[in-house]
Amino acid sequence: MKKNYLFIGLAAVSMGFFAFQNDAQMQISKKFSGGVNAGLAGAPGEQNNMACTMCHNGSTLDGSQENSVTVLNSTFQPVTTYNPGDTYTVSIQMNSNPTKKGFSATALDGTDAMAGVFTGSGLGGTVDYDDLGRDYVTHTSTSNTDAQTAWLWTWTAPATNVGDVTFYVATNAANDDGGTTGDMIYLSQHVIGSVAGVNEEEISLNSFNAGYNPTANAVTVDFTSLTSGVMSFNLVDMNGKSVYATTLMDAEIGVNEHTVALPSSLENGMYVVNFFVGNNPMSANILVQK
Repeated sequence: MKKNYLFIGLAAVSMGFFAFQNDAQMQISKKFSGGVNAGLAGAPGEQNNMACTMCHNGSTLDGSQENSVTVLNSTFQPVTTYNPGDTYTVSIQMNSNPTKKGFSATALDGTDAMAGVFTGSGLGGTVDYDDLGRDYVTHTSTSNTDAQTAWLWTWTAPATNVGDVTFYVATNAANDDGGTTGDMIYLSQHVIGSVAGVNEEEISLNSFNAGYNPTANAVTVDFTSLTSGVMSFNLVDMNGKSVYATTLMDAEIGVNEHTVALPSSLENGMYVVNFFVGNNPMSANILVQK
């Protein structure tokens, strides 16, 4: 399983949560539908991985095209590096936005120790747990449907530079049939580097512009890129909630221009366009006024 640098990347392991079981298993399912126990994010050294098969007999999948993770600074701009001790908002989105869903996540340093502190957010549909010295975050009983387009929580970075931090994420697309089969478990790793390790050439993207076209209900972005890579688009509202995300074709080195159609249900207002070429972020504010 390969590791991808933030924000769209992925990992492995089977886990058991978010089930909707019958009879005796219903008690487990009720608890997991309202959030997962700690220790079920597919991270190294977890003690509860054997519990996965108890609740889910569905497929375990590479979440490289499903899980989208974004780390935002205090002004809701996407970042790929952290400053020690700073506080960030982390957003996880399932790109397919299944009808019934859930997730679990933790963040570890290179020694597999907890990196920083998690704090769940009621508005972001998350709660946090502790297990064996690690913080975990998961969904709630009111944020496990497609009405919750993204889960948000607060991450306080480690007080000192610990190098790369890996977010281990497991998401579940549940079929909500009351049984133990048919659910899809997506596993991923997402790495954020320390400021000290940034290579300036890697983030040399400039001249980024984004404009909203009310006639087409679409955003046109143009930029000059010094690197090539898969482009991804993530639209975030002023509360830090991801409202629409999609993956595009590869960018070209040099001048690029692309148009992204937005959902017709998108409300008027200010939004932040977070745009990535590979692991390199760009952003701009837009006003949606239909």
